[in-house]
Amino acid sequence: MKEINVLPNIGVVASVRGSIVDVQFDGHLPPINTLLQTGKDNQVIIEVLSQLGRHRVRGIALTPTEGLARGMPVTDTKAPLTAPVGPGILSRMFDVFGNTIDRMEAPTKIQWRTVHGDPPSLARRSVKSEIFSTGIKAIDVLMPLERGGKAGLFGGAGVGKTVLLTEMIHNMVGQHQGVSIFCGIGERCREGEELYRDMKEAGVLPNMAMVFGQMNEPPGNRFRVGHAALTMAEYFRDDEHRDVLLLIDNIYRFIQAGMEVSGLMGQMPSRLGYQPTMSTELSRLEERIANTDTGAITSIQAVYVPADDLTDPAAVHTFSHLSASIVLSRKRASEGLFPAIDPLNSSSKMANPGIVGERHYNLAQEIRQTLAQYEGLKDIIAMLGLEQLSTADRNLVFRARQLERFLTQPFFTTEQFSGIKGKLVSLEDALDGCERILKDEFKDYPESAFYMIGAVDEAEEKIKASEPEAEPQIVMEPETEGAEKESDGK
Repeated sequence: MKEINVLPNIGVVASVRGSIVDVQFDGHLPPINTLLQTGKDNQVIIEVLSQLGRHRVRGIALTPTEGLARGMPVTDTKAPLTAPVGPGILSRMFDVFGNTIDRMEAPTKIQWRTVHGDPPSLARRSVKSEIFSTGIKAIDVLMPLERGGKAGLFGGAGVGKTVLLTEMIHNMVGQHQGVSIFCGIGERCREGEELYRDMKEAGVLPNMAMVFGQMNEPPGNRFRVGHAALTMAEYFRDDEHRDVLLLIDNIYRFIQAGMEVSGLMGQMPSRLGYQPTMSTELSRLEERIANTDTGAITSIQAVYVPADDLTDPAAVHTFSHLSASIVLSRKRASEGLFPAIDPLNSSSKMANPGIVGERHYNLAQEIRQTLAQYEGLKDIIAMLGLEQLSTADRNLVFRARQLERFLTQPFFTTEQFSGIKGKLVSLEDALDGCERILKDEFKDYPESAFYMIGAVDEAEEKIKASEPEAEPQIVMEPETEGAEKESDGK
């Protein structure tokens, strides 16, 4: 961090309340977002959030404040929080300050830029709408993602957000020619370590950088790590003119960190305890993710939904920024239908005939309609049984159940747990399979034949593979009887 003036601007700690520190300055008052250093060996770093008067500022500590006491000297760094950018950050892991956390040497060929960037102007934004393929059937068919757009994975705890996000990284980093930035906000260190190892084994680390603000870090640290990752992404988009895939796990932790900071600053909370500035803080982050004339930042974000309540203010505010919302259902997860995507609650603004084409749009609508009608019949089936339905309704139920199972998919990232080889399915294969199921081509096939397969032709192979196991038992019985008769004759 470079100092502008030769003479240092020194203040003293006036009060410490958890992560909130008030600092008294007799001379020049540091501007908002300036970093201050204090404590033993200047290890405590504070970001100025407000000016309380002519001589006092209030800041949030980005590092633990153990050992900090009133009267300690504070140095004004005269610079904001910065993040490393450049080719040297690829294949590396960083914390919010740009320090490497992968136990390797410090990177070379890097510059430092402030994390407080502005969104691109409207004149620079691209107006083209392009599809971003993921290789996951349920997403590509029903809720296609937008290149340069933002997609959210909504779900409560344990429904598969991180697994789906990791699978998308695996599928897209291989076919995606740009750069990937992974941002872990308030997540477990175990997940970061596993992701690093998996990406290294997959050979995609050379085009990837990772930034982590772990669960155990102070709220100020978790609050800024998203801005640091975005600064890195903006460099590749604006300076190197490359497409960037920005993966955030979990955007709810960013809102949660802002809530903690707001509470510590003494602001009056709004509904359900959220900070009154939540909408502004989220917008400052989300609006920087955009498709411009030089490249695109495509973002996929996991969003934890408290108590599975999609009307929670955090979920509602996040929804408004997204071009695609992928809602994960606990009910589907309990039925073993993975990925546990709820097709009726999920949506995408790309799913219109002008962008995806008439055939894709009509097929997606027909799938939704079939699944919605099946949902409406579930109560009747539960009370009276399937036999009481009309022939047309029974056929609709069979089609819907086949579709539900066809939209499941074995993942590469879960091979070691499930024992089923992962599958990458093209959009054409996925549409073809759905169309053939809706036309009743597989009316005589059991629904289990469509569970955890890739393209629809694998259903036939699955049935053929299971047939020989049953044949020997039927064939062997007459042979043993004949053998017994022969031995009796002897």
